[in-house]
Amino acid sequence: MIDRSDTEPGGPFGHPALFYRDDGECLRGTVPFVRAGLEAGEPVAVAVPGPRLDAVRACLGAAAAEVEWIDMAVAGRNPGRIIPGVLCAFADRHRTARVRIIGEPVWAGRTPVEYPACVQHEALINLAFANRRAAVLCPYDVSALDARVIADACATHPTVIDRDGERRSPHYAPRTALERYNRPLPAPPPGTAPEEFRYDIGSLPRLREFAYTRGAALGLDDRRAGDLELAINELGANSIVHAGGKGVLRIWPEDGHVVGEVRDDGRFTDPLAGRLPAGLSTDGGRGLLMVNHLADLVRLHTTPEGTAIRVYMRL
Repeated sequence: MIDRSDTEPGGPFGHPALFYRDDGECLRGTVPFVRAGLEAGEPVAVAVPGPRLDAVRACLGAAAAEVEWIDMAVAGRNPGRIIPGVLCAFADRHRTARVRIIGEPVWAGRTPVEYPACVQHEALINLAFANRRAAVLCPYDVSALDARVIADACATHPTVIDRDGERRSPHYAPRTALERYNRPLPAPPPGTAPEEFRYDIGSLPRLREFAYTRGAALGLDDRRAGDLELAINELGANSIVHAGGKGVLRIWPEDGHVVGEVRDDGRFTDPLAGRLPAGLSTDGGRGLLMVNHLADLVRLHTTPEGTAIRVYMRL
């Protein structure tokens, strides 16, 4: 079933998925897209993992100087940061023009814990950019990604492009994809013994101290322990204001990260909370926006009974 509620082919916003099998197919799909934008006087940005940046840049020659180049493996390490920090940031700098952006948020090095956030990001692009004058082309390496990833791409992109050309996706359903990955978060790894802190409005200072102290004890340097402290403070403040005035924080080590999880009785009803620039965010979204910029990954699961948010800080 096609969900036509967000993006329609031929409208002011385009969001095709490009399925490529090798470097040649990738360049044949991306370089003409860039050149067409430059010839039309449209601002162009290319946000793909580093090695791919070099290949596209080399094909453009002198025209490469007219393009903004972004290493997606750095700027988009946290998928929750891509819409506000990469896509909207570029589009908002060029509000009077239609923009073209190549954005590759999913690659073979993405971990299973990151991947659900990637699908949600792709689904939310359609909502964040509805009726904006922009084209966002998303390459997918079908030779390195499994069939489930390609199926999800067909659900989050209204059109797909492959060696047979461009066509409408019969499986386009971004809202369904978004909900499908609103999953309960997995339990911490066995043997990690998360430490817990229950908080309310009177214990926010001790919540911040607990987050910093535990982060440092688990190996974060002073700056990153401070980032964890800031992120947990924002989430704790959201619990106080929007979720009944209390919550529970747990912190543990996991796969080269320090993980902080906040659970409370609130529910996120705005799917773009934390995904829009500060000037466009709702009051509840500004804190989560800061968290997305601070963390290497943010995972969220929300239901009518409550919400769990995890922040991952790389050691």
